[in-house]
Amino acid sequence: MLWLAGILLLIPMLALVPVGWYAKKDPELWGFPFFIWYQLMWVFLCAACTSIAYVVVQKARPHVPMRTSAHIDAEEGDDR
Repeated sequence: MLWLAGILLLIPMLALVPVGWYAKKDPELWGFPFFIWYQLMWVFLCAACTSIAYVVVQKARPHVPMRTSAHIDAEEGDDR
């Protein structure tokens, strides 16, 4: 299941790193050149991909509470 999180984090990198793919003016959207609105679109898509990847990782690796010093002292006291 963690592979899905990896793919979700890889998608934005593959879409944004090769700038030559989207460094152009056309097509325009509301007067903005493609280069600008494409990057702005990926701000929201990156947030979505990262959020979904976080949920996937949380389901694959549920939170285990940290042992505090009080718990450790209590366990050591049980051994005596």
